Amino acid sequence: MTDIGTFSVARLPEIRFGDGRAADIPDTAARFGARALLVTGGRSFLSTPHWPALQEGLQKRGVSWERMQVDGEPSPDMVDQAVRRFRDTGISVVVGIGGGSVLDAAKAIAGLLPGGDSVMDYLEGVGRGKTYEGPSLPFIAVPTTAGTGSEATRNAVLSVQGNDGFKKSFRHDALVAQVAIVDPALLESCPPSLIAANGMDAFTQLLESYVSTNASPFTDALACSGLQAFRNGFWQAWEEQHPQRRDGLARIAYASLMSGITLAQAGLGSVHGLASPLGAYYPMPHGVVCGTLVAEATATNIHALRARDPQSPALKKYAGVARLLSESAEPDDHAACDALIDLLRIWTEQLRLPRLNAFGMRHDDLPKVVANSRGGSMRTNPIVLNDGELTQLLLARL
Repeated sequence: MTDIGTFSVARLPEIRFGDGRAADIPDTAARFGARALLVTGGRSFLSTPHWPALQEGLQKRGVSWERMQVDGEPSPDMVDQAVRRFRDTGISVVVGIGGGSVLDAAKAIAGLLPGGDSVMDYLEGVGRGKTYEGPSLPFIAVPTTAGTGSEATRNAVLSVQGNDGFKKSFRHDALVAQVAIVDPALLESCPPSLIAANGMDAFTQLLESYVSTNASPFTDALACSGLQAFRNGFWQAWEEQHPQRRDGLARIAYASLMSGITLAQAGLGSVHGLASPLGAYYPMPHGVVCGTLVAEATATNIHALRARDPQSPALKKYAGVARLLSESAEPDDHAACDALIDLLRIWTEQLRLPRLNAFGMRHDDLPKVVANSRGGSMRTNPIVLNDGELTQLLLARL
């Protein structure tokens, strides 16, 4: 019998996936009580027929609601203000409907409403070091983009931008959504630029969790499934007039969901390690950071593994991803890894992903970014990269 090792699977939400599942929101919310807080983005969902349908459905089920809007990435102050505003309004369930920023804000608010604490009591690395013990209000996650996979994770990413900024997580199993409702039809209003950035975020999460030092047969199976769906759907979804766009949207919604599950269970790697300070210091959308770095980060990892750990299973995994993405039978792992690097560099150019200097980053900023990149994500990279390697990685996209 083959020993496949030991692994654990942390809590996951109840998942409802498929076209039309947004119609489940009212019934699902009503399961948890008669008063909801709806956390939405600024425009996309509210301008679709799904918004009046949701309001009508909640009214029919006797659910009243408050609504708050999240514009941009959520900050600790935004979360704390929301907790103070809604703490005494009888909220029984929080429904987040939007992209990753909306879901992260809603997740944090749900976690803090029962106790009324500040999120700075619990924020990793920069908070007051208190241990969060819950409880959280029930949280329903409804993504309207395909990228972060936040509907399946236990962390809410909050940030303060600027020279002394940070991007850190409020994290606990109690924050995992009770229900994740993933309806690909909600992605239809996403423009190509958003599909590109978010899709590359999902792809990066799948790739990094697959080669993570904490990967397992469970996460490997889901990551491969997500990568296959990404391969078959991303370019269809990216082209607004593609005749199979609806199918493409379903596939990238699935890929994003799988990426959320695998990152929550296995961890990530160097791209996300670098994305944390980059997103804190500069106005860089997270998906753009992932998309612009993933090719060079993959090249850096592969070259470092060849030099210092040539027997690493990550090299075989990278070769396998190359074969999956290109549907190639290339027998040589070395050549397949090189082909993967080439393919990802082609994608970077094809999607016109901006360089880091487009957001104000300069050569003198490199040491600060590198010094602040060694958080949790970097710890599960398949090989420890030194400061010089990380600097060269960033220089390649500066």
